[in-house]
Amino acid sequence: MLEKWSRTVFLVCMLLAAGIVISLGIVDRGIFWLLLPLALLLGLGCYDILQPRHAILRNFPILGHFRFLLESIRPEIQQYFIESDDEEHPFSREKRSVVYQRAKKTLDTIPFGTHRDVYRIGYEWINHSIRPGKADPEKAWTLIGGPDCSQPYRASIFNISAMSFGALSHNAIHALSQGAKTGGFYHNTGEGGISPYHLAGGADLVWQIGTGYFGCRDRNGNFCSDTFRQRATLPAVKMIEIKISQGAKPGHGGILPASKVTPEIAAIRDVPLGQDVLSPPAHSAFSTPLELLEFVAELRRLSDGKPVGFKLCVGEMREFFSICKAMLQSGISPDFITVDGGEGGTGAAPLEFTNSVGFPLYDGLFFVHSALVGAGLRDQIRIIAAGKITTGFHLLTRMALGADACCSARAMMFSLGCIQALKCNNNTCPTGVATQTPHLARGLVVADKAPRVANFQQATVDAALELMGASQNGDVRDNLRQKIYRRTGAAQCEPLAAIYPSLERGSLVRKTAPEIYQKLWQQAAAEHF
Repeated sequence: MLEKWSRTVFLVCMLLAAGIVISLGIVDRGIFWLLLPLALLLGLGCYDILQPRHAILRNFPILGHFRFLLESIRPEIQQYFIESDDEEHPFSREKRSVVYQRAKKTLDTIPFGTHRDVYRIGYEWINHSIRPGKADPEKAWTLIGGPDCSQPYRASIFNISAMSFGALSHNAIHALSQGAKTGGFYHNTGEGGISPYHLAGGADLVWQIGTGYFGCRDRNGNFCSDTFRQRATLPAVKMIEIKISQGAKPGHGGILPASKVTPEIAAIRDVPLGQDVLSPPAHSAFSTPLELLEFVAELRRLSDGKPVGFKLCVGEMREFFSICKAMLQSGISPDFITVDGGEGGTGAAPLEFTNSVGFPLYDGLFFVHSALVGAGLRDQIRIIAAGKITTGFHLLTRMALGADACCSARAMMFSLGCIQALKCNNNTCPTGVATQTPHLARGLVVADKAPRVANFQQATVDAALELMGASQNGDVRDNLRQKIYRRTGAAQCEPLAAIYPSLERGSLVRKTAPEIYQKLWQQAAAEHF
């Protein structure tokens, strides 16, 4: 509202000034009417460049208003001619809108009832109670840290997933960090290293270590314990995450061309200037399940006992069983495991890897949970689910399938103003979020966007707690899977508990698990993947 009044006052002042000019006879009346539209456009352009709230207008003065005009009439165009609000491309208009509204603290209700087809196969809902209650606020937090961790971390159930400086602009990283600090949740650095912009906002950081070991590598690209310790012991770093794979491109490495390696990025990543920077598909610090766990223990020691875990998109189930067997054999376990889904996002990835590799999140998440339960390891390891979370209901579905906490990247980008322009891979993001182009990055104003990140996160957690209360949920993990239903046929629906049946604790070790699991367990070995 203040923004609209500011613009109105600005335009009125322009018109008054023009009237004074005419009354003084300084400008011929005919010439004046020719110049007036240009003067108004010039004034509007100046206003657009100076205002802090809309990156689109700061980066594209005057022209940016056409985008908002089209957006305002898009519901009618979309409703009758193009698509429904819940079609995914990859995020539906409905999901984007709820993020924008909650980030700005504007009206986030919808009129006239649901737009969903509640009879289509795949539709999900949560059953409520006739006597709804109020969820315990402590359900919004989880403690991460196993028996070998001396600095456990109290994490929110909803956090910022991995996004590197380089993939995102310095202003975007700074705004995310500042928003996370305000809201009291963590910010994952991504594998690009800890940048000054991660630290500037003051957030709790999860430092992600990828195959390139950026920020903790020697001249040959191998892991360096000395530089790791220097950064891992920073007070801002609360947890360490080893990235084995990510959902958008599991099993695929990456390359940062020499032309994009600025002095700043070179310093952050510990890489030389003038050379291509490689992220190999696999780690060089370990090659077997036992070596992975030894690496976990080493990072925990070097970080003075902070929680250490790993992130993966599930592929070969036997290989994860091998990691579980290595935990039992070595007595070493990670403090947490982050599970990404094959539908995960990234700035750039080959089409085949994005569309056709890796377990989707639901299936991968529940498998990891079940494997740990079946191996008798679940109680000491926390599971974090990553991917496509925009509402409180999304948080609950992930928790029902085994997650203790969740994180999201693209939804947090929406809270910064991302419009899903799909320009992440060519450095021309119009909102200044996913770009290193200076004049585009400046469009994103940190002071304006950081509170929106905190607002969205808080509203989403609050919505999840409200749903817990409405369903009279007691124990999140055990009861939610019974309360959330999915339509599986024209006249058939089942709870997630029936679709994703749990293993009994220790059943893999006792050889009482279902045959499909037991066969893979027998094939697995701690000595090799």
